Amino acid sequence: MEGELKMRGGDLIRPGRFCILSVATIISSLLAVFFAVSEIGSKKPVFYKENNTNFARKLLQLPDAGSTNRIGAACSKDGIDIVQGSTAPLPNGIPSYTVQILNVCVSGCSISNIHVSCGWFSSAKLINPSVFRRIYYDDCLVNDGEPLGPGETLSFQYANSFLYPLSVSSVACC
Repeated sequence: MEGELKMRGGDLIRPGRFCILSVATIISSLLAVFFAVSEIGSKKPVFYKENNTNFARKLLQLPDAGSTNRIGAACSKDGIDIVQGSTAPLPNGIPSYTVQILNVCVSGCSISNIHVSCGWFSSAKLINPSVFRRIYYDDCLVNDGEPLGPGETLSFQYANSFLYPLSVSSVACC
């Protein structure tokens, strides 16, 4: 038959059909690439604010919670949570991380003199020393030793080639 193309399997395809299938394949491929690129381009880091030290978040308090925190014990170092997340790297390519230190004690306890196990913590990005600073090896001080109220959060960013494991080592209850 004239005007038909033979494929490997012996199937016949008319030129008009082949052209429509090709155009449809190209359009669907372009749409897939467009949506993938726009999806990738719209992703923002989880934490993207610069050393936001006055950011505070309040936790809901339960009525008649008494003097216990979320796990039923009196004020302790368990009332402080440390959360870290990756952020966009510095322009020179050094990875960057955001740390949030939260007082999760819901019974209204303020926690001060928060010390964190931090190894040889250092940063290529300047951190406000009144927010977080290393005093000695494996001993960092949070908020200049001042109280962190119930539900409050401190946040800062640091840059280093790796994420430092941070954990609360000691606190004082107010």
